Amino acid sequence: MSDGMCFEDLSVGLTASFGKTITEADIVLFAAVTGDTNPMHLNADYAQTSPFGERIAHGMLAAGLITKVLGTQLPGPGTIYMSQTVKFRAPVLIGQTVTATVEVLALHPEKHRATLRTVCAVRGVPVLEGEAFVSVPTRAARRTQAEALAQALAAE
Repeated sequence: MSDGMCFEDLSVGLTASFGKTITEADIVLFAAVTGDTNPMHLNADYAQTSPFGERIAHGMLAAGLITKVLGTQLPGPGTIYMSQTVKFRAPVLIGQTVTATVEVLALHPEKHRATLRTVCAVRGVPVLEGEAFVSVPTRAARRTQAEALAQALAAE
């Protein structure tokens, strides 16, 4: 895991992506964690009667891949996720690879925040789109955290 980016490192247009193939296990585990046991996701017979004709992944499972990018890449560790809009465009099927991409749209220096375009796509076709609003650590805040950690370790 990287240290991530500080607010001062960001620029409009900067992007980062992460791709993951959605598996049966992902869907079952997501259902267990969230309690969303909608048969559209878990029951093949039921899903055959749906408009999709087969089981689909939970929409929020795909959307959750955005948090991986925000928390580990762009901006990275220390980012605070403040809000997210999501428009679901298409279903995600078991075995499809979803690529989550985050792009810096606007920077708000007064409070060290950023507005980010968020897209999850399968084979280049968006399955969901939205915007995230995040708080991003500054270099000064990172230094303060590092100093506090060093002091805590020295005190042990």
